[in-house]
Amino acid sequence: MKNRSVTLTLILVVAILALMPFSVIRADGHCEFADEAIKIGGLVPLSAPGSVGGGVAMSWAFNRAVDDINADCGVQIGDQNYRLQIVIGDSEGSPERGQAVVERFILEDEVHAVSGVYHSAVGLATMGILDENGVPTVFSEPWNDNVSANGIMEYDGRPPRNADGVDHIFRISPASSMVGSVVVDWLLAEGVEDIVIIAENTDYGQPAAADELARFEAAGATVTQINVELGTEDFVPILSRIQARESAPDVVRILVTGETSFNLTQQMAELGIAPTEDTICVTNQFAFQSEQYWENVPDGNYCTFNRVGIIPSLFSDIAIGLNEAYFEEFEDIIPSFAMASYDALHIIADGMERAGTMSDGAAIVEAIESTDLDLSQGRYYFEYGNHNPDLPEGTPAFMWHQWPDPVVTMMQYFEPGQSSLDAAVIFPEVYQTHGTGYMAPGESP
Repeated sequence: MKNRSVTLTLILVVAILALMPFSVIRADGHCEFADEAIKIGGLVPLSAPGSVGGGVAMSWAFNRAVDDINADCGVQIGDQNYRLQIVIGDSEGSPERGQAVVERFILEDEVHAVSGVYHSAVGLATMGILDENGVPTVFSEPWNDNVSANGIMEYDGRPPRNADGVDHIFRISPASSMVGSVVVDWLLAEGVEDIVIIAENTDYGQPAAADELARFEAAGATVTQINVELGTEDFVPILSRIQARESAPDVVRILVTGETSFNLTQQMAELGIAPTEDTICVTNQFAFQSEQYWENVPDGNYCTFNRVGIIPSLFSDIAIGLNEAYFEEFEDIIPSFAMASYDALHIIADGMERAGTMSDGAAIVEAIESTDLDLSQGRYYFEYGNHNPDLPEGTPAFMWHQWPDPVVTMMQYFEPGQSSLDAAVIFPEVYQTHGTGYMAPGESP
């Protein structure tokens, strides 16, 4: 009788298993995947003149996210589990190249969604193509205000886009205006009146410079703007113009990205222009990559830089684990654009699961609009979109499909070779880590 009971139990278990979707049967922590994979296009700069370091970090983050999601049985749609696959494309930091890669993503690779983009010019050049083809997209780094902006008909002579907005585009990096307001507020609080802005001649540098210039001038400050080409190696002729001034400026604000910013910052320090007792140095956020920064800018102690993304002292368990993995790979602190790239793939995967589809772009967009996820940089949600289309008066157009809560801080090194984990957060005051604001060269917390 006992043997018969065991036999019946086994038959019942087998019958239940036979009725279960095979794709979700787990064995030893693993599961079976459907034959078809979900393809995500990752558009990043991996060649000059693009920011190669940024592209490498973002590519690493994409692959890490894919590994983590697949280790958790991938993306469950209906009764099947689908493996996530990343298809990396090199934009070279070029709008034309970015467009070509996106067209390849759509026509040849047949991707289901897209993420990435470091340079604003690439984001602006590709967002219309992605929207017209109904490709759900979560940008993780471009800052230009017009990226994802609703109702933008054309930009810089490019073909007009959908008058109803760029409905398939989301952004979890901040808009330039969100960053610029923090930098300008801090510098004005420091009492600066004479500012030099050095801006790259790109769709990031020029709008960012225009925004900050307007904020400074509205406060009565004097601004001199110098434009440079991305990829420039010798800045001495340009910097000599600052040296030739009758009086030193209060601050030199660098709006130049990637490795080019390192060249500029080091040459500025070598010439004794900034940082000095009279002149504040505000360099690019790439300075947070302390290993790369000190290797390329050995004289850059006491430079300040804006940091986008959650600060290390506020890292969640997810951020701590991600940072440890990044440090093991690169022996450096994880930058915000890598954290955002990791998070972006989780946002897309979550949207597909809740939408119950990997191919219906409209349904996926609708699901992403209702995102409510805690990931490495905090809680993600989107306040405005088709789910809430009426932006209150005075709300910038870029808030459409824009994550509203990226953390922006000002940080400063005060010891040569210092890890960015030990650098001081000096503004806003609520985030200060060393109990101090700006330190002139030679001072310490």
